[in-house]
Amino acid sequence: MPAHSLHSDNQHTLPADVPADENVVWHSHAVTRQDRERKNGHRGAVLWFTGLSGSGKSTLAGALEQELFRRGIRTYLLDGDNVRHGLCRDLGFSDTDRRENIRRVGEVAKLMVDAGLVVLSAFISPHRAERQMVQEMLDNGQFIEVFVDTPLAICEARDPKGLYKKARAGELKNFTGIDSVYESPMAPDIHLKGDRPLAQLVEQLLEQLSVKAIIS
Repeated sequence: MPAHSLHSDNQHTLPADVPADENVVWHSHAVTRQDRERKNGHRGAVLWFTGLSGSGKSTLAGALEQELFRRGIRTYLLDGDNVRHGLCRDLGFSDTDRRENIRRVGEVAKLMVDAGLVVLSAFISPHRAERQMVQEMLDNGQFIEVFVDTPLAICEARDPKGLYKKARAGELKNFTGIDSVYESPMAPDIHLKGDRPLAQLVEQLLEQLSVKAIIS
């Protein structure tokens, strides 16, 4: 994984392709992220689940959130389909729109981390540059890339939404893994084998969150 961006708490940067407006100024608040984290009893962070459609990202993120919630951890799950119902409903699936989709999600996740939450983001996010973009929005140690590594054949056999079938029939264009590339993480923070039992994967994630001092 490339080195994390080292922004201080009061430094906020825009993507290089977004011009800054000199009349828009970031306002620091009296209640800080550290205050919220002390109140919550845990650190804020983003677990960025990436993998092919059908790899088990959303199922795994949901199961982990249930367990974290049971333990009293303040969380929020950002799901790809849910975000496209509202925040990103104006976007399609071209490379440009996919990048903007991930940029918006990254900005929302950053605000939620500032609120002291553990954010679980379940998006294909097929390009390394997009994932790096989100990582650079956050402070060191706040972005945890989770690669749900499930073979294409298994994902296609699962095909919970029938998307692979449509893609193979030419009815769905720009579908990741079929006619659009997926760039696997080079060195993910957490590498999971998506064909293993769900409970085992959740335990693996909980252990890593403890090791990384996100939760106790």
